[in-house]
Amino acid sequence: MHCNKQFGPSSGPQENLSFPFSLSPSPMPSVQVKEVFIQGLTHAGKTFRPSDWADRLCGVMSPFRAGGAQPGSHLTYSPWCFPTVLNGVKCVVVNAELREFEPMAWDFVINFAKDNQLQMLDACLIPDWPKR
Repeated sequence: MHCNKQFGPSSGPQENLSFPFSLSPSPMPSVQVKEVFIQGLTHAGKTFRPSDWADRLCGVMSPFRAGGAQPGSHLTYSPWCFPTVLNGVKCVVVNAELREFEPMAWDFVINFAKDNQLQMLDACLIPDWPKR
């Protein structure tokens, strides 16, 4: 999958990013899938409710980070699980590192998506190319 914008937990939640997704194989086979995008759309194509589901889910996941929860970590999103909006759809980006560090937290997030029949995409975030 190709992305034309860089975003991540260090810059906070992002709004209205445009990401052209390609379902064809990536032309760069060395790029490994590092994120799962949980979309706020059900398999039936309906918008998932409540409208703040992504913020709530990421709030629950905020303590999960390298080194464990720290004082004040509840005030920021985990670097492994953060909300964003892609093509007008609320999403949660879950980094695969969460699976290694906190397998139960990974299972919780993935099972949340499965239980609510939310669409998921395997992808990786690719930074912008330098401007010439």
